[in-house]
Amino acid sequence: MFYCFVSSLRLFRHIFRSVSLLVAGSFLVSLMPNPSRAQAYEKEFTVSTKTLLTIKNRTGRVTVITSDSEKDKATLQASSSGAPVGPADVSVSGSEIAVRERTAQNRIDLTVHIPKRARVKVESESGMVDVIGDFEVADVFTNTGTIHADVPLDAVKFKFIWESSRPRFLSDVELPRVKEGRAGSFSIAGALGSNTKKSKHKKQPAESGNIDNEKQTVKNEQIEKAVEVNPNEAAETTKKSGTPELVQLNFTTQRGIILLNVDPSMAPNDLRERPLTEAARAIVRSGNLPLIEAIRKVSPHLFGDYAKTLPPPQREPSLVSLRPPGELATRVTPQLMRVNASVTDHHGRAIAGMQLSDFAVYEDGAERKIVNVTPTTEPFNLVLLLDVSGSVEERIDFIRKAARDFLNTASPQDRISVISFRDDIQIISGFSTDRSMLSKKLDDIDAGGATALYDALGYILSDTLKPLRGERTAIVILSDGDDNKSFVPFPAIIEATSESGALIYPLYVPSGLIPESSVPQPSITVDPLRTRYLTITTRAAEEGQKLATASGGVFYSIKRLEDLQKAYDDVVGQLRTAYTITYASNADGAGHRRIRVRANRDGASVRLSPAVSAPN
Repeated sequence: MFYCFVSSLRLFRHIFRSVSLLVAGSFLVSLMPNPSRAQAYEKEFTVSTKTLLTIKNRTGRVTVITSDSEKDKATLQASSSGAPVGPADVSVSGSEIAVRERTAQNRIDLTVHIPKRARVKVESESGMVDVIGDFEVADVFTNTGTIHADVPLDAVKFKFIWESSRPRFLSDVELPRVKEGRAGSFSIAGALGSNTKKSKHKKQPAESGNIDNEKQTVKNEQIEKAVEVNPNEAAETTKKSGTPELVQLNFTTQRGIILLNVDPSMAPNDLRERPLTEAARAIVRSGNLPLIEAIRKVSPHLFGDYAKTLPPPQREPSLVSLRPPGELATRVTPQLMRVNASVTDHHGRAIAGMQLSDFAVYEDGAERKIVNVTPTTEPFNLVLLLDVSGSVEERIDFIRKAARDFLNTASPQDRISVISFRDDIQIISGFSTDRSMLSKKLDDIDAGGATALYDALGYILSDTLKPLRGERTAIVILSDGDDNKSFVPFPAIIEATSESGALIYPLYVPSGLIPESSVPQPSITVDPLRTRYLTITTRAAEEGQKLATASGGVFYSIKRLEDLQKAYDDVVGQLRTAYTITYASNADGAGHRRIRVRANRDGASVRLSPAVSAPN
């Protein structure tokens, strides 16, 4: 049973890995200073793959990428968003690159391209270090800087050391347990292969019907012995034996974060392995592979234990006819189809007052005659998501009053579910139109604890709204937006949001703990990942806006109670500003239809959703 579940997960991981280098490259490019503002210096130099290339950049970031370039040829690019960079700032002498130290505002970031199977050593203080590609050896030393590796995992020997803090790390594959050393140090060491998850001291038992694990373990042990005898002969040994060439990773940091084959943007806000919450367990049961992968990486051992208890995925019986995936139009007569359309301007605001002449409908590329356009009257399924964590605990009475105000503002026909969250979810009520019952249930809210906003959203998207696909759904979030405990990272939630069809309306009440002007933008700092952990509050508005944009909703920044009621009125107005379009269709009842609706308004965007069949 566990094999069936894991097989699907492994297939997803294989597909995800096939594009990971492209994603990582795009992410790194996005983190680089703006080319129009950066002052860059480039240089070509010679480096032998048999020589250890040492790179020292104390105050800036370092990215080392291997490529299939000409043997012994390498290039470097040094850039700064401050003062110009010249030859005097970057010294290349023999097998060493040294970057001159400068102030934080004028720091120099370094990108180095070297041949495959090169040997490199990088030293930095606070700067983030990326090693991407196929190395023979990669040694990295930082103080607080994040160390990010994206390397082939066919044959890897690694040792990660934290000298002055408890480990913070994230890995695409399961790693051995952390070991505590002397003087408060911690380490993780072992070897990885195609089907090996444990170190050489603990053989991985073969799965039923699979003998490759034992063979791979023997190969890994041969590789390790070759390296222990003579590291310089390791590559030659692996070539002769037909095994993958070994990659050695030796990372040492005082207090930094280590990522192994994980996109830095996908790192959650809490990297410690911890028991799965009810929200996390529900996501695992849902079968949503991207969200499941995120949880597995944070708590691989506990995830594995829980996954083993789950039965194979089964299709649930249904007494109703389900709409085919992606089907938006609803047939109301043999010749007429119906679809709902929400129209927004370039600010994301709903456009009201549109008539039949303002729309054009295309089915399978051909324009169809519009018979009727009316305002949509179908009720919504609304989830009111309330943040009652420690960051807003002192505002619990404000939260309850705000929730009751929303219940009174929403349309009486709308079905509302109330869910609160802190470090886990609390189901206050399922979907109901009984406003009195919902109001009383708000007294059951428990407050305090950490903030797992994205886990709560993941739960709603993959569990609460899953049976309602094809219906009109929306999520209204009342929070300060400061997620600090979720298993699921923000990019995974954005992906799930885009696929769900639910509108999201984040109403964020800023905590005001950190003045916005005093915090640098995380994306342009010397270590974006570490800055993100230290400036969570400053990210809330940006991520709230992205949630709204991805879903077709609207983001609201709430500073006063009067603003909140205005936002509620506006949300209800936005939900009601939609149109039901009935058009003549020439298509028969079989097959999938490609529907496109165009609004004859400058800058207008149209979002489609299925229309519930009703009398014409």
